[in-house]
Amino acid sequence: MAQQLRIYVPPHPLVKNWLALARDAATPSVLFRAAMKELGRWLTYEAIREWLPTGEVMVQTPLGPSPATMINHQVPIAVVPILRAGLATLDGMLEVLPSASIYHLGMVRNEETLEASCYLNKLPEKFEPQTHILISEPMLATGGTIMAVMKELVDRGADPSLVRIISVIAAPPALQKLGSAYEGLAIYAAGIDEHLDDRGFIVPGLGDAGDRTFGTE
Repeated sequence: MAQQLRIYVPPHPLVKNWLALARDAATPSVLFRAAMKELGRWLTYEAIREWLPTGEVMVQTPLGPSPATMINHQVPIAVVPILRAGLATLDGMLEVLPSASIYHLGMVRNEETLEASCYLNKLPEKFEPQTHILISEPMLATGGTIMAVMKELVDRGADPSLVRIISVIAAPPALQKLGSAYEGLAIYAAGIDEHLDDRGFIVPGLGDAGDRTFGTE
């Protein structure tokens, strides 16, 4: 039986703490960046818990041999940050997965139509079989951007069941679109908010993640 879309909101107190700081309009840009980095770190930690490929080995302790489990570095791991807001959580993600390959994808949303278009694509022509992919996309709002990103990945051979989306805040429109299109996909978010405003922004959300990260509000 095919797996449905899976959505996880980790109850960890550190995730809740950093999310509260990110939401607060009074949080200065430098602290907002720190909050986004930490959210990227902890959400990635949760996302790879039973997803990261491992293998059984034998190691020699000072007192004798011992069976052990290690990460299987033969399985490719890729991180795809969606510019520019996806850069906000990228550093935290890479502290958990320092050996991952990074493929930048630049997307911009038309503020009138709310449709996304691509201005930078550094994805490979074809992903190697069994590549595990983490997408850094802090805000899942209308779903236009993430649906365009998923199409690019799948067209290049990505398996949706091996894809994890790291998002700070998600909203129903994006989740519904992903759920109807990609079975087995998993999303790790710090929170799920109720609705969007007439500009397509998540409410209550945390504002424009890109502008707040880079101090360009």
